[in-house]
Amino acid sequence: MWSQVAQMLSARAGHTATLLLSGKILVTGGTNNGDYLSSCELYDPSSNKWSMAANMSSSRVYHTASLLSSGKVLVAGGYSLPLGEIYDPSSDTWSPIANISAAYASQADTLLSST
Repeated sequence: MWSQVAQMLSARAGHTATLLLSGKILVTGGTNNGDYLSSCELYDPSSNKWSMAANMSSSRVYHTASLLSSGKVLVAGGYSLPLGEIYDPSSDTWSPIANISAAYASQADTLLSST
């Protein structure tokens, strides 16, 4: 059954939403009225409230976000952007990763086992 939740702090499209190990949902980037966003929000379903998370280093739209086994989130690509970064929910910080070989948008990511 669907139910309505609190409104996000910033309207956005072309963003990602990732369920964190804590049960909160991390929403990253997207676009608002043609402007690409670096801002991120956290939704807490237990309180039905949104809060701001740390901004990514780059504005992104049509990127991917994958929850890693460590609980961190890998955000990669986006329109004309061959960059990635990792979000650490425990410290609310972003760290850059090595550049991606090419810019990708609207791609799909899959977390693979290390074995």
